[in-house]
Order: sequence, then C-alpha cells, then structure tokens
Amino acid sequence: MRKYFTLILLAAIAATACTRTYRSIGDTHITVFDRAHVQFLPDSLGGYTDADAEGIVHLTNGRIILKKVSIPDYKRKISAKLTVRVESDGDRWDKSGSVFVIPANGPKVNLLSIAKGEATFPEVDSTRYEKLIGTVPGPDFEPTVELMRFMTPFGVGYYSRRDTSTYRSRKPVYIDEWAPEAVWEADITDLYPLLKGEAWVGVFIDTWTKEGYVASVDIDIDETDCKYEPVPKGHVTPLVNTVYYMGQGYPDIFARQDLTVDFELPKFASKAALRYIVTGHGGHSEGDEFTKQENILSMDGETVLDFTPWRTDCSAFRRFNPSSGIWYLRNGQPVVTRRNGPRTPLSPDDVIREIASSDLSRSGWCPGSQAEPHDVPLGELAAGMHRFTISIPGAQPIDGDKMNHWLVSAYLVWEE
Repeated sequence: MRKYFTLILLAAIAATACTRTYRSIGDTHITVFDRAHVQFLPDSLGGYTDADAEGIVHLTNGRIILKKVSIPDYKRKISAKLTVRVESDGDRWDKSGSVFVIPANGPKVNLLSIAKGEATFPEVDSTRYEKLIGTVPGPDFEPTVELMRFMTPFGVGYYSRRDTSTYRSRKPVYIDEWAPEAVWEADITDLYPLLKGEAWVGVFIDTWTKEGYVASVDIDIDETDCKYEPVPKGHVTPLVNTVYYMGQGYPDIFARQDLTVDFELPKFASKAALRYIVTGHGGHSEGDEFTKQENILSMDGETVLDFTPWRTDCSAFRRFNPSSGIWYLRNGQPVVTRRNGPRTPLSPDDVIREIASSDLSRSGWCPGSQAEPHDVPLGELAAGMHRFTISIPGAQPIDGDKMNHWLVSAYLVWEE
C-alpha cells in the first residue's frame, strides 16, 4: 500500500513540475496562402474553379479562396495560432473578411460541395428564419465556423505606396508613415478538432472589384514536450453564421425577430464555452453600423450575455487607412469632402477640423481591426437538446439603399 501511494505522489510531483516548466516545441508551420488574390472576376472565374498550380480553389467569382491543409493528430497538449496578413491590390474600401474552416471529414453539405453543384443549402422554416439559408444547422449541414473575422482597412498597401502622387497629401501629420499591410493574430487552439487530419481553410472578402486584395494566412501549432499533458477530448458545435459567403441575402432578420437555434449535444459537455462574433453594418450615418445596439444571448431560456458591441478606438487604426474618406469641418460644419486629392485651401481665419471616415466609432469593429470573439463560459451542459437565441432588439431593417444587417457567428467549444 505504501509503495502504491508513493507512486501516486511521484506522478503528481512530476506532473506539477512539468506544468511549471512548460515548454513547447514548434512542430507545425503551415503557410496556407502566400499573397493569394481575393478579387471579383466574373468573366474568368465562375462559382467554382478547380485548384490552380498552388492548390488554391476559387469560389464565387474569386471572392473566396480555399486550400486543403494536413495537420497532425497530436497526442499531447497543443497551442495553435492563426496569422492573417491583408493588403489592398486596388480596392480602396473597407470590406468584411472571414477566415473559415471546412473539415474534410465533416458534413457533406458545405460551401465547397455547394459551389461544385454537388449539394444545396438545406431549406429552412421561413417563419423562423425567413430566407436565411446556409446560416443554421440542417440535414447533413453545419454553419461554417470562422477562425477569424476581420475588416479590411481603406486601401492599406496599394494606397500606402510612396510612389503615388497623393502619398503626402493624404497623410495626416500625426502619423509617421502609412502601414504597408494589416496583420492580425488569433488563438485557434479550441478549434483544433476541426483542423486536425485534413481540412479546407478559406478566406472570404466582400470585394466587388477586379483588383481586390492579396491575403496571406499561416497556422502555427506547438506541442508540449510534457508527457503528462494529453490533448483534451475537445469538440466544436457550430450554431449559426450569417456571413453571406455564397449569395445569401443581407441578414436584417434581427429587425423583426430573434434568431433561435435548436441543437443537440451527443454527450455530456464539460468546460463548455460559447464563442460569439458580431459586427453591425449598413444604414448610412444612422444605421446599424453607426448606432449602439444591444445584443442579448440566451441559452435554454437563460441570458448568458447582454452587451453592446461598440468600438470607440477606430482612430488608432488611422495609419492603416490611406484611402479613407475625409471631411473638413469649418467651425463645426462640413465644407468639403475629399478622398484622394490634395487638401482644399481654406481661410486662415477658419477653425478647421479634419475627420476621417475610418476614425468613426462603429458596431463592434473598425476599418483594419479584427472582430474578437466574445467568450462566454457555460460550465456543464447535459447531453440532449438545447436552444440558443440571439436578440438585437434595436436592429433596423433594410430600407432602400440603407443596407442594415448584422454578421453574427457562434459556436460551442466543449470537452468530454
């Protein structure tokens, strides 16, 4: 008996020591895309285009790029990081962007099989989801899981070049230089269950120009060298994603009703957490992009998160936005708007203030920012059916060219 307890004690000491002296070994570095073009080319790229020489598949006229990656099935604890770099290749606007994953062994109905004409989005109950196809779970279909949501800046890269005639006239005095690119990083460790083995990693940018953007994506995975830290038996349960990857309409459903998703957990879940990504868009100056709107998330009828996604730090991204619209205010009143031309001469007696569109506060994002997921710990969830609800009570409907809508995505991460 004494020997038995001695062995247990030694194992506990070793495990503790291993944790305290945690070291990792850089095991996997994958360059998924290296300056790959994301652009709108309806004359040369259709809904689906076979892989090119670099293994890149193009969907939706080039607005989505996909590539298959192979990632080892690690046995010890890992950490995974996603790095995304984006430059404008001539598109001067701020655009929604999404990096996502399609597991190769996942449901057969997905963005790839739909683009190839092998499947279609499942039909939805029009009373619950209006026309929101491809956003909620359905037969052999799960909503696409985002590895990262980002917003492109106004023209970073292309309009940052020193050799352009308006380089100096566009640059405010309070920044030294325009940034050459936008770079974002995200911890995607909890999404490893979707990546291991083979998976398709994709980039979507909502561009409508032939110039578009260039995107680079890298994945780095480190495995601990501690044998006492096995990989947890983690799971990811997709719940909803309203990003309009493949022709879905603008999701203004929240102006009329809540969005409710019923889902089933096959096993008892421990350490469950809800990940929620949200950005509000459209509607001009008084629309959902530029007004504060409460978001209420409920699980099984209980509110788990009640907050207003609002960014007030957008001016911190000014150096990433060389082609942002500029407004001059004379004594508080707008007098001229310029985008890329020289500054308009004004009287020395005028009190002048210059405002860039990229500086304005927005619903959960800034031009050039990543939309960080909101992490909601849920603890333990029983196996069986559950109900998840998103409510945005102040959301506004689409009205003519006022394209109010909310891009939301949510998924559960949990362990057995």
